Amino acid sequence: MRCKILLMLLVILLSAGIAFGQGSEKESPPQAQGGGEDLAAKTQNPVGAMYSLPFKFTFDYGAANGEATFLNIQPVIPITVGDWNLINRVIVPLIDTPGLVTGTPEIPNPVPGDGATGLGDINYSVFLSPAEPGKVIWGVGPSIMMDTATDDQLGSGQWSSGPTAVVLIQPKPWTLGMLGRQIWSFAGDSDRASVNQLLLEPFINYNLDNGWYLITDMILTANWQADSSNRWTIPLGGGVGKMFEIGSQKMNTKIEAYYNVEKPDGAPDWSMSWTLQFLFPR
Repeated sequence: MRCKILLMLLVILLSAGIAFGQGSEKESPPQAQGGGEDLAAKTQNPVGAMYSLPFKFTFDYGAANGEATFLNIQPVIPITVGDWNLINRVIVPLIDTPGLVTGTPEIPNPVPGDGATGLGDINYSVFLSPAEPGKVIWGVGPSIMMDTATDDQLGSGQWSSGPTAVVLIQPKPWTLGMLGRQIWSFAGDSDRASVNQLLLEPFINYNLDNGWYLITDMILTANWQADSSNRWTIPLGGGVGKMFEIGSQKMNTKIEAYYNVEKPDGAPDWSMSWTLQFLFPR
């Protein structure tokens, strides 16, 4: 338990350090940071070399056991090494679940229970990406899901890892891309099911005037441990977002809704999310 708490504190402190450290620097000239449309495009690039701190609230509706709620804290930390960027992406999930809720990317193999609230399994991915990409932007690297859940109902009970990759193009005013990840468990609780999960995330953004944009960012998952009729979660939907500033702080917000056209037994019918993202252009 102490190790889990230390891991959580480390990530939170790192996130806070980015925010305060960047905030204390002198403001870059507007042309260096790019206009609103350029900043929106950078924000929509998963391997863009920009510090950011998103908070994503997700509310699931229609699951057999009730509604689950997620707050994912997702700091992005870029490091430039020569001609390459290392894009470090962390997902710290805080979860409230009423019990067994299937079909969520945060909990590949949920277990029955009376409900729990707390920290889920932290995911860390790092992408190697060209610092000066061409028309096709890409990144590849490893991803690890850590057994940090504070309750069995909030995590998989396993340590899992595997490859992750992203590819996208950005012909103005569009951003079109796909992110993928496949993880397998390699250590953990022998009494818990093994993890074998595929995640696919096709995303489309269409940028409008005055910082507005349309978005679809569907997270498809496949639990290869489940039988074929309970394997896939496939959502359809989309939303709208807006770039804005509070003082000198650049920010992004978006709201989305998705309906699961394919889902395992016990999974939610709908999910709605609201994201608030703090941006720190380099």
